Amino acid sequence: MDDGDHDPGYTVGRLAGIAKVTVRTLHHYDEIGLLSPGGRTPAGYRRYGEAELDRLQQILFYRELGFPLEEIAAILDDRTVGPSEHLRRQRELIGDRIRKLEELAAAVERAMEARTLGIQLTPEEKFEVFGADYQEDWEDEAQQRWGETAAWQQSRQRTARYTKADWERIKTEADAVNDALVAAYTAGAAPDGESAAAAVERHREHIGLNFYDCGPRMHRCLGDMYVADPRFTETYEKLAPGLAQWLRDAIHANADRLERGGEQG
Repeated sequence: MDDGDHDPGYTVGRLAGIAKVTVRTLHHYDEIGLLSPGGRTPAGYRRYGEAELDRLQQILFYRELGFPLEEIAAILDDRTVGPSEHLRRQRELIGDRIRKLEELAAAVERAMEARTLGIQLTPEEKFEVFGADYQEDWEDEAQQRWGETAAWQQSRQRTARYTKADWERIKTEADAVNDALVAAYTAGAAPDGESAAAAVERHREHIGLNFYDCGPRMHRCLGDMYVADPRFTETYEKLAPGLAQWLRDAIHANADRLERGGEQG
């Protein structure tokens, strides 16, 4: 038995349970000198103390971030780095991981939008146009969500003829449309004002020219989706906090204006 509760510290089995690792893992760490027990029981079993528990927490943190064991050992054995410096480094590493996850989330949004718009590119071209994090698996939801609509069918027919150069042009134009939306919003334009109307009309026309007929009614539905679906909301919120709701309100105001003027859709 690897026991002996009268002795202070942790048996290898108890430490493994606390840290949610295997006993074999702790044995391996001991064999390579990464985490050795602080002592032994009279029967010769490994005994770990609080210092070893703290070190194991550090090891598992760096392992979670993908560091190899050799590099972890070098980091933890650097006597010039104190506990406060380790915490500062860990905070920076966590920040880097958060930023990476945010980039991945943005890539998911781009992929979903790409599928919604019926992109006809090779896998290699999709990676090049939409980023290295693009995954075709993300496209299925849009097909299931809009595949039976007339707008989807029209978009598929139009985009079937598009080349890589067409998609690069469309992406550049879309970036310019978003820049115009951000400029109007950050300048304090009222959602029902002229500058907001000009910006969202440009947004509507970009969709209509490149993908499917986007009348005021359809555009209003898109505006609602930008605040109802948190994934779309996040896309616009990353451009400017508060932009999603402003865009929705501006789209509604512009749709009302167009319908009063006689355009239907």
